Amino acid sequence: MASNEYTANDLKNDARDAARDISSDAKDVAQKARRDGEELASRARDVAADARNRAGEYVDSAREMGREYAEVARDEAQRLYREGERRVQKAGEQAEEYYDEVSEMVRRNPAQALGIAVGVGFLFGLLISRR
Repeated sequence: MASNEYTANDLKNDARDAARDISSDAKDVAQKARRDGEELASRARDVAADARNRAGEYVDSAREMGREYAEVARDEAQRLYREGERRVQKAGEQAEEYYDEVSEMVRRNPAQALGIAVGVGFLFGLLISRR
C-alpha cells in the first residue's frame, strides 16, 4: 500500500527547493537591477557630458557676441568722437568769422560800438545789482 503521508523530509526538500528558486530569482532581479542602474548611470553621464558641451558652446557664442558688440560700440564711439571734433572745429570757425565781423564793424563804427558796449554794460550792471 502506498503511503500518502507528507513527511517532514518532503517538507524540508520542498522548502529547500523553494528557497533555491527564490534565491535564484532574487539573484536574477539583483543582476537586472544592477544592469539597469549601470545603464541609467551611463545615460546620466552622457546627458551630463552633452550639457557640458552645450554650455561650453553657449559660453563661446556669448563671448563671440560680446566681442562683436564691443567692436561695434568702439566703432560707433570713434564715429561719434570724429563727428564731435568736426562740429567743434566748425563752431570754432564760425566763432572766428563772427569775431572778425564784429571787429570789422567796430573799426568802421567805433562810436556806435562804444555806445552799444556802454548800454550792454549798464544792463549787466542793473541785473547784477538786483541780486
